[in-house]
Amino acid sequence: MILIRQIVQEALANNYLTIEAEEQLRQLLKSKYAKEDLNAFMNLQHAAMEGRISQESRILHQQVRV
Repeated sequence: MILIRQIVQEALANNYLTIEAEEQLRQLLKSKYAKEDLNAFMNLQHAAMEGRISQESRILHQQVRV
């Protein structure tokens, strides 16, 4: 079973969060998870807010609006 922190690690390594990874995160966050996973998810959120990571869903949404 994949862990939240594994998805976050991959996204941070690539500076990119895919739509598929976002959906996996949504599903995983619905169940019990470890404190380390919550911390990893918060780090991912901070990276997104600071612009250190691009989100495929936001990029596609911006393209549709143009």
